[in-house]
Amino acid sequence: MVKTGFKKLKIPILLIVIAGIACGMTVGAFFALTRDLPQIRSLETYKPSATTQIFSADNILLDELFVEKRDPVPLEMVPDYLKSALIATEDRNFYRHTGIDLKGILRAIVRDIWAGEFVEGASTLTQQLSKTLFLTPRKTIVRKLKEALLAFHLERRYTKDEILELYLNQVYFGSGAYGVASAARIFFSKPIGELTLAECALIAAMPKAPSRFSPLINKALARQRRDIVLRQMHEIHIITDAQYRQALAEPVLTPDQGKFARNAPYFVEYIKNFLEDDIGSDRLYKGGLTVITTLSHDLQKAADQAAISGLRSLEGRMKKNGIAQPEPQCALVALDVQTGAILAMTGGRDFVQSPFNRATMALRQPGSAFKPIVYALAVERGFSQNQTILDAPVIFKGAKDGNDWQPENFSKTYLGEITLRKALALSENIPAVRLIETLGPAAVADFAFSLGIHSPLRPNLSLALGTSEITLMDLTSAYAVFPNRGKKIQPFGVLKVMDTAGRTVWQRAPQVHLAMSRTGAAIITDMLQGVIREGTGKMAVRLTFPLGGKTGTTNDFKDALFIGFSPSIAAGVWVGNDDFTPLGRGETGARAALPAWIEFMSQAHHDRPYHYFDIPDDVVSVRMDPQTGLPAPENSKNAVSAMFRKGMEPNR
Repeated sequence: MVKTGFKKLKIPILLIVIAGIACGMTVGAFFALTRDLPQIRSLETYKPSATTQIFSADNILLDELFVEKRDPVPLEMVPDYLKSALIATEDRNFYRHTGIDLKGILRAIVRDIWAGEFVEGASTLTQQLSKTLFLTPRKTIVRKLKEALLAFHLERRYTKDEILELYLNQVYFGSGAYGVASAARIFFSKPIGELTLAECALIAAMPKAPSRFSPLINKALARQRRDIVLRQMHEIHIITDAQYRQALAEPVLTPDQGKFARNAPYFVEYIKNFLEDDIGSDRLYKGGLTVITTLSHDLQKAADQAAISGLRSLEGRMKKNGIAQPEPQCALVALDVQTGAILAMTGGRDFVQSPFNRATMALRQPGSAFKPIVYALAVERGFSQNQTILDAPVIFKGAKDGNDWQPENFSKTYLGEITLRKALALSENIPAVRLIETLGPAAVADFAFSLGIHSPLRPNLSLALGTSEITLMDLTSAYAVFPNRGKKIQPFGVLKVMDTAGRTVWQRAPQVHLAMSRTGAAIITDMLQGVIREGTGKMAVRLTFPLGGKTGTTNDFKDALFIGFSPSIAAGVWVGNDDFTPLGRGETGARAALPAWIEFMSQAHHDRPYHYFDIPDDVVSVRMDPQTGLPAPENSKNAVSAMFRKGMEPNR
């Protein structure tokens, strides 16, 4: 009891001492206290960390990066109601005092003595700014004295409007918002110039206790505090009766406010990692940069919707197959064929639940989606679409870890002698393995690297069946070589970065390399069109623009893929479980991945100009029998049109 009484007595005595010093401090005490005061002139060079904004190519804000969410604005951009509300609430004598409000201090002292503790601070806006810029928030007598002295110095060096502007841009308003512009965006999802009277009052109410009064934390307390500010504005005739009543009736937040949604979170995280390495995290998070990306906001929405639709259908089938709580994942990436610009990226079903990006980070087996790389090298080596290859059971001596290996077709059936075109269209395994044996697994691995595959590949015969793990991004960029006249493009997500003055501080340097001949690229593109017209990708034939692509399915249905392209967009879809468990019997690339690919490509080409695939001068198109490779009669129902190098076309 004695201890508690001493504490209650000690606080009022110290408050009286503060008042005495504030009213008339001795010269000796003054100099003793000011020896270690921060230098006010440091404000002349002070530059607060600013927010970096990331935009899509079509100027949609995707995300903001910051250490402190701060968007400095000049005083003239701040609504008059916000300035008036803040002054009415925090410091009514702001434009009349010299840094300290002596009447306010005396009034606070009386209340603190009566309460026996600090209950009213009596700090002016200038004192609050001094504390924010130079001091700790801890309540001590020494800190309060320093705060008062710093306030005097600020008032001597700066005008009232300059001090108010500093305050509005520096003070913490809760929920990560430093400064009024950030508060407007975080609380109300709007620029500061569009704030209503009620919203201005709510922001002005925050500095008293930001963590308690934030509308994102406690709407009831936020409303109560806002209404107090409105009443004070009404009492001193800043607002009329009608304005007061209308503002009181306004909700604290509308349903759309306070929900700054991250657009394309997997993509944003991808380019953040790139920029941190390239320009440094300190500059990225504190420099107030503007980042212009390659992403199409509309295509990203289409990608997200396609992934969700595909997963819902798959989950329904998995439940029918007895899986109680299926949680398959889907990744989708889309690239501009000619430039490599990333147009859309979905790395999973929910970024909040799992930020792991399955489009760029997951190493999974591509299955038969790797086969076009084998066939592309064959075409480069002079093979023609009409060349035949034996589709029949075969044993490769010592091919698997020194043991004999007998691959099988997915269908467990064999077609005998068939053309390369038909073997690829139907995704037969045996012809692909025979072909890689002829070409050499190491040569195929090297060719895959030249197309843009960065993952290490095991140079064995099973490589033809997609047994080496690669990323969806790598495989999609490799496919983009085919419709791009054989030119390899390096996928990229950032176009340029600008500083606060609008100067370009980073810009993408084009990275294009010739990976295969234009003629070879046109022929393999034609063969992949055959996959859609005549083979495992037939479901996509309903799309009315030129397309090529390939399905992929791994053992036990653990991975399902479809990678394909139009003349302008290359897109890849992967579906699977993170724990590598099967999706369910029959969940092939054609069934589990292709529907999402079709939905996305349909939306992506909705208003896109119609283009044709490249046809070089040294190729010809011939109607042939896909089984025999011989020219087909005009009236043949089974004939297909296929491209050949001039002089290598089939003849009787």
